[in-house]
Amino acid sequence: MAVTSEPAHAELRALFRRMTGDEKHEWAAASTLDVLWVLYDRVLDVSPDRVDDPDRDRFLLSKGHGPMAYYAVLAAKGYLEPSTLDDWTAWDSPLGQHPDRVLVPGVEIGSGSLGHGLPIAVGTALGLRLQGRAARTVVLVGDAELDEGSNHEAIALAGRLALDRLTTVVVDNESGTHGWPGGVARRFEVEGWQSSTVDGRDQGALHAALTREHTGRPLVVVARIEEGR
Repeated sequence: MAVTSEPAHAELRALFRRMTGDEKHEWAAASTLDVLWVLYDRVLDVSPDRVDDPDRDRFLLSKGHGPMAYYAVLAAKGYLEPSTLDDWTAWDSPLGQHPDRVLVPGVEIGSGSLGHGLPIAVGTALGLRLQGRAARTVVLVGDAELDEGSNHEAIALAGRLALDRLTTVVVDNESGTHGWPGGVARRFEVEGWQSSTVDGRDQGALHAALTREHTGRPLVVVARIEEGR
């Protein structure tokens, strides 16, 4: 049986709770907290003093609605002063309802218009390959935004090009309009991706899936989330 863990520790939850007021998309944010923490704490080769390092890993948040969890993790890892969280979404705050790469250190893309992150990630991974860099590109998407046609093209192209430095994390809370025959992972598998489906609250399972060997193939990790957990 999967072991369900806290998103990280009391400090991270406390940072999350500092963002009060307009809590639009709070559930969308809470559903990503474990994935984001595992990525930044145990997987990604990134740090606040290397935000411009060309060899850093790239993390792209395509699921840009409700970035509270993202901001909390960035604060926990030293990209933001924790006090910045107190005034999030205020008119003069750098922390808006969608993350802005110009205003927030460590943010790679401005996101919020769903469906764009995965295509951008494919282009990023391909560009890094052409430069001869070993940096990894990881993109976090929601299951519903996979309905966007640009994602179908990106999934197919990544498989054809064998972008094995590309990982897509799909937070699957069954919010997609149409659903997928055989499940979300199957949509990627038919295009040549290696896949894992795990409990999105099980940090050990997430880490194992995100660090799984996938030579010659892009990787998708489907993180299943039940609302209320």
